[in-house]
Amino acid sequence: MARFYGTDLPTALMLGTSLYPSPAVMAEAFRRSGASVATVSIRREAASGTAGEDFWSLIRQLGVRVLPNTAGCHSAREAITTAQMARELFETDWIKLEVIGHTDTLQPDPFALVEAAKVLVADGFKVFPYTTEDLIVAEKLLDAGCEVLMPWGAPIGSGLGLTNIHGLKTLRAQFPEVPMVIDAGLGLPSHAAMAMEMGFDAVLLNTAVAKAGDPAAMAEAFAKALQAGKLARAADPMEPRNMASPSTPLIGKAFLS
Repeated sequence: MARFYGTDLPTALMLGTSLYPSPAVMAEAFRRSGASVATVSIRREAASGTAGEDFWSLIRQLGVRVLPNTAGCHSAREAITTAQMARELFETDWIKLEVIGHTDTLQPDPFALVEAAKVLVADGFKVFPYTTEDLIVAEKLLDAGCEVLMPWGAPIGSGLGLTNIHGLKTLRAQFPEVPMVIDAGLGLPSHAAMAMEMGFDAVLLNTAVAKAGDPAAMAEAFAKALQAGKLARAADPMEPRNMASPSTPLIGKAFLS
């Protein structure tokens, strides 16, 4: 069971709420996946009025924990303001902190990320920072008061999977007690299973599910892959080796002269 800021989540799947063909398809994807958390992006123009109210009503019907997201923010100030709006609208102090630094790769700006994290933690937010696998940035985010890290698997929406396995393994090993969520870039259920096998606590998806031919079926596939990966991790898998090792013993084998 994944635990974040003192809250136990029944499943390791966090699912985004954008890009679906329809609200009904999104709701079915959540139902079949058993996702514990719905991430929602907040825009200033939708923070009030009918559009915001209708969306909030839809999210409530999902019956899951809400994790607002400062998606699309490019400065610490913008992210802080958006987080404050999200807290008022969605009535939660959880916030996925995203501060984009590079337009093409959507890589986070580490300097603005740490700056915003310090302000939001001091303001009572429980911050889930979208970051890279960089150890120094991770340490500074933890020093800022973050109790969770959300390293990317690959650029947002790319579907490339875990592109820096060594870096992610190093990050996991360096901070073994810190809850970590692989966020962004996963494209296949096998990517999610690998993340769990590596010891991560959860994954956050959106595009891989929402843009699939059958989003609900893909959501269910990811859920099952997460279960398999978690079970494999607990089973203490064998270490890879460079040479073959026979599964059938040579002792007792008949030799022809």
